[in-house]
Amino acid sequence: MKRISMLILMGALAFALSSCSSHKPTSVSRSSSSKLATLLGAGSTFGYPLYSKMFQAYYKKHGLKVNYEPIGSGGGQRQLFNKTVDFGASDVYLTSAQMKRTHDAILNMPTCMGAVAMTYNLPGKLEIRFTPQILAGIFLGTIKKWNAPAIEKADPGVHLPDLPIMTVHRTDGSGDTGIFTSYLSKVSSAWKKKVGHGLAVSWPNGLGAKGNAGVAGLIEKTPGSIGYITLIYALQNKMSYGMVMNAHKKFIKPTLKSISLAGNVKLPPDTRILVTNSKVAGAYPISGFTWLLFYKEQNYNGRTKQRAKELVELLWWMIHHGQKFTKPMDYAPLPPKVVKLDEKILKSVTYNGKPLL
Repeated sequence: MKRISMLILMGALAFALSSCSSHKPTSVSRSSSSKLATLLGAGSTFGYPLYSKMFQAYYKKHGLKVNYEPIGSGGGQRQLFNKTVDFGASDVYLTSAQMKRTHDAILNMPTCMGAVAMTYNLPGKLEIRFTPQILAGIFLGTIKKWNAPAIEKADPGVHLPDLPIMTVHRTDGSGDTGIFTSYLSKVSSAWKKKVGHGLAVSWPNGLGAKGNAGVAGLIEKTPGSIGYITLIYALQNKMSYGMVMNAHKKFIKPTLKSISLAGNVKLPPDTRILVTNSKVAGAYPISGFTWLLFYKEQNYNGRTKQRAKELVELLWWMIHHGQKFTKPMDYAPLPPKVVKLDEKILKSVTYNGKPLL
């Protein structure tokens, strides 16, 4: 099994470890004699490869363990609501309606940016160019073959095979699905009306699989298939992926630069924004932030102040020193202005009403 698939299987059983950074506020420094907690997290498979690396580095430096279960964004949100984890991880922020499900305020903190790549299984190393109309048509089922006129028009000179198209989608509650369907809802009125946007939707056609690894595996086994997976999974599995036309009608490949450009927009103080189909020139249109979710007031369910301090200390490290792990793993680091917003979010975290930072 390929390396990234093994990462997911390992993550579901054992999970990641972590270590502390010298770039942490002195107000939350921990004494060497204090008993370290094992923090629990769950959610995004989109962010799992990066989180695994971060938590391993954090553990090696300071000995704090972080057990993280990559069960999808929907599962991460659900476990946070149930208060069975210290943090959830999600590739879409919590909506206002979701935030009202509990009387306890929940914070949404971006950790990096990534992209959803359009991957496919076609003979040869073809780089297909997709317009919004093509992608909506394929996943709505109105474009059925790879040599359909719309695809031929967008890809002049490319020898497109006479193959039926088989779409592949996520079956679990997925942030990748949230990002992709957000994009489709913005660029296609037909998609918005018939299917809509969410972590899980009623797909008009195609095959389903669980997790990025499941979708990638099904695409590799199915000639003529197309699906959406996090960019790092496409790269590490050496899968073909295409260019997508952005809001400026330019075909853009997902790269660190084009992903970062998508986030170069005005953000609200709570960071809750989807940057799909970004109006920034050069931006890859199926990009997004990924968030960690946690409670503002940390004294709940018998949590100790030490455990709460361990959490905020970890999160502070992730948005500062932990960012050095983003680019080597094909994630885009947080823009400086987002780091500043994250700092304000962390400084609002309390224990018994008193700030932990």
